[in-house]
Amino acid sequence: MTALTLSTAAAPGLRADAIVIGVAKGAKGPVVAPGAEAVDKAYDGKLAGVLETLGASGAEGEMTKLPAPSGFKAPLVLAVGLGAVPEKDADYDTEALRKAAGVAARALAGTRKAAFALPLTDAADAGAIGEGALLGAYSFDAYKGNGKDAKAKNGKAPLAEVALLGGKPRDKAYKAAIERAAAVSEELNRARDLINTPPNDLNPEAFAAVAQAAAKEHGIKVQVLDVKALEKGGYGGILGVGAGSAAGPRLVKLSYTSSKAKKHLAFVGKGITYDSGGISLKPAGHNETMKCDMSGAATVFAAVVAAARLGLEVNVTGWLALAENMPSGSATRPGDVLRMYSGRTVEVLNTDAEGRLVLADALWAASQEKPDAIVDVATLTGAMVLALGNRTFGIMGNDDAFRSAVHEAAEEVGEPAWPMPLPEHLRKGMDSPTADIANMGERMGGGLVAGLFLREFVGEGITWAHLDIAGPAFNEGGPFGYTPKGGTGTAVRTLVRLAELTAAGDLG
Repeated sequence: MTALTLSTAAAPGLRADAIVIGVAKGAKGPVVAPGAEAVDKAYDGKLAGVLETLGASGAEGEMTKLPAPSGFKAPLVLAVGLGAVPEKDADYDTEALRKAAGVAARALAGTRKAAFALPLTDAADAGAIGEGALLGAYSFDAYKGNGKDAKAKNGKAPLAEVALLGGKPRDKAYKAAIERAAAVSEELNRARDLINTPPNDLNPEAFAAVAQAAAKEHGIKVQVLDVKALEKGGYGGILGVGAGSAAGPRLVKLSYTSSKAKKHLAFVGKGITYDSGGISLKPAGHNETMKCDMSGAATVFAAVVAAARLGLEVNVTGWLALAENMPSGSATRPGDVLRMYSGRTVEVLNTDAEGRLVLADALWAASQEKPDAIVDVATLTGAMVLALGNRTFGIMGNDDAFRSAVHEAAEEVGEPAWPMPLPEHLRKGMDSPTADIANMGERMGGGLVAGLFLREFVGEGITWAHLDIAGPAFNEGGPFGYTPKGGTGTAVRTLVRLAELTAAGDLG
């Protein structure tokens, strides 16, 4: 993991491989952002003109490299775009800083140390820059090369150290912001590792073992229900989805408790470690990235561990519904009826609508503890991708105020999301002549139908929200901002922020 420090050193005298500065997009050309005064002075106040000559405009995501001025101990200046210059008396947006730091950290892979001289007015800015740098420096190389030679054969090592210039090492708020950035980023990157791990190495049992090890390390209580325990408990949804695989399903419960907690949150994650579609087999071209179908469980796992590391004064329980959806002679068939943990029966019309089945059991299990709120996270429907694209997740819920609060938390931490409705008229499409409910309904509005199905398995009177992260959970395109190619860890920061707000008494 990239090291993160606060530094009061002046840019010219700091020994580093590069100095990172910000450049914004002004009305008449690029504008050098605050934090880079020493660099601009060394260019006789003409740095903006030099950058413009090199083609820089200050647009978000833009990078421009130039030699450091004479007298600087660092050989390189890296200017990163921050987007539009803020309005008068306004500070730079924290998400713009986060993205710029991510771009810089990725560009500086293979270097030992970089000094970040980006606009830094308070502890929140320091936290955003630190978070962006740590997330942007992420790389997944576990399967490249052989052991110690992996980096030499396949690419550059991540940036080793980031020093935030203008930081206040002795200031409690700054120190707390950096510590928070490190804890959240490290756990989010752990979620990315899990999402990127091939399914032959990450089946439900292996995922459960990772959760057990982390729980032991961070003082989290853990309970793992294996196949026998699931059968004894009557978890028909999880068992039905996992019935076709040689790797049996698991339900993992992670419990972080605080002696000062006044509220209890439950997070529920879909953990399909590989989704072939089952008997309703996915066609070629739709299953190559299905190792990412456990992103919801990875998100929940990371959020619970992060809450524990931060010592938040709120009880947080994570439920990881883990199964592998495979076709075989023992697999659940379209037309089969499953008796769920709640006692209700579900007619399975499509075995590729499996995520809602494992979540239904986990939601009912979470409901039995009567938490103040439940949030489930799942790569649930292609319909949500069609509706919102690849970078925005949908939010549904049984309480408009809570849905809005989740949306605000997501926007606050820089995770694009959008509130979606649960139209009552779509519920009728899931009526079954054989069972209490079918796992499929109308095709149009399929993401909303899935949300309505899940709502059926939330305990009465419990506030609930559903995050469909099918679009942003796995980035098949090129990296951008602090988001890498592959697993993204989306929604981890939203859940952590919800836990923080709940602990502070600011979330109902």
